[in-house]
Amino acid sequence: MPSIRLPHDAKAGPTKPEVRAVTLSKLGLTPADHFVEVGSCTGAVTIEAARRAGRVTALERKPERLEVTRKNLAANDVGDADVELVAAEAPEGLPDDADALFLGGSRNFEAVLDHAVETDVDRVVMNVSRLEVAGRAVEAFRDRGILDEVAQFQASHGYELAGATSFDSDNPVYLVAGGAGDDEGSGDEDAEASGVSDA
Repeated sequence: MPSIRLPHDAKAGPTKPEVRAVTLSKLGLTPADHFVEVGSCTGAVTIEAARRAGRVTALERKPERLEVTRKNLAANDVGDADVELVAAEAPEGLPDDADALFLGGSRNFEAVLDHAVETDVDRVVMNVSRLEVAGRAVEAFRDRGILDEVAQFQASHGYELAGATSFDSDNPVYLVAGGAGDDEGSGDEDAEASGVSDA
């Protein structure tokens, strides 16, 4: 994955490189896709997506964070990417023609999922850092018949300690993925196929 530059700080985030790599692999963006991000913050995911998707719409409710997204986007090579930055609190401002949607936080996430279902978004990924919110997110995906997969992952980074290598671990991240545009089963059948159950 090409490196990105984030010279401007949004006082939150960014989504760490390892988490971005997994998230983007689940989104499977192509030049034919319209990708939508809810909560762009530093713009890290926006930048990565701009190098893959044909169109990118990034929503951010805080104007100062949207400006950080804009500045960090300008600091990176994204070619002639079609990127629209929208100052709005989702679900307001969400387009009706998204192919892939990423939620980097949990604010209003149920209303965002409702919009995704109504507009047949093909791929939806939500990242969560808190266990209790992850549980709510899984249930929300399942209740809407769009749950395909739940994953928990954690990265560790090596550092030198007494002439050897030890590791510092990042906090775990819970990834919930699915999609409203996939007709190949839903609900309980999808949960069984992905190893997710109520047990």
